[in-house]
Amino acid sequence: MTADGAIRLSGVTRTVGGRTLLRDVNLRLMPGEFLCVLGGSGCGKSTLLNVVAGLDAPTSGTIHVAGGRPSLMFQESALFSWLTAGGNIKFALRLRGVPKSELRHETDKLLRLVRLPQAYDRRVHELSGGMRQRVALARALAQGSDVLLMDEPFAALDAITCDLLHEELTRVWTTRKLTVLFVTHNVREAVRLGQRVALMGAHTGRIAHTWDVDIPYPRRIDDANVAAMAREITERLREEIETGGVWERSIP
Repeated sequence: MTADGAIRLSGVTRTVGGRTLLRDVNLRLMPGEFLCVLGGSGCGKSTLLNVVAGLDAPTSGTIHVAGGRPSLMFQESALFSWLTAGGNIKFALRLRGVPKSELRHETDKLLRLVRLPQAYDRRVHELSGGMRQRVALARALAQGSDVLLMDEPFAALDAITCDLLHEELTRVWTTRKLTVLFVTHNVREAVRLGQRVALMGAHTGRIAHTWDVDIPYPRRIDDANVAAMAREITERLREEIETGGVWERSIP
């Protein structure tokens, strides 16, 4: 797995209805790596996540994910409203084939991991937005993969809740030694969380540039180093948005 990486995309292109959403994408994440993918609206970042997740098929190219199907977490918690927090996690565990006798123990362990040990019997409507995302994270982890895909999971949350969940995700990533591919439109969020940041070109479906984030953990959203790197990436993002449409029209 070390040679191939935990996630590897080679020459991946996806075309739908004559429109190219991804174009010759080459990307590799090593085991335990945290990569954030940034880009403007319509650049292909969610499509990239979907092809890695197996929800969409590439038109050409190859995708390798170590251990098979990865775990996936969306912007919306997508919890089953008729189940409790514990019931949502148990559902994922049952699909994974965890024996019935172990379901409660494994569910409780995951709820403790996301710091919701008392939430087992809470209904979804009784949970705050931040709590729902914690349960959604626990349910994703219940799928048992070492590879976690996250599609703007904190975009709808308030700043304070988002800040707390950044800390929680960093802790869970470190504790579980996960490989994380995290899609976001928030530059500071990407710099705070990722070991690397990949920027997708506007409307081109390509990886335009990558940065190594050599800032020690734990990081805070208002750290000077985080802010400085976010400014650099934001300037490049603006350039991509301003010139991307022209470049796209020039591609045969």
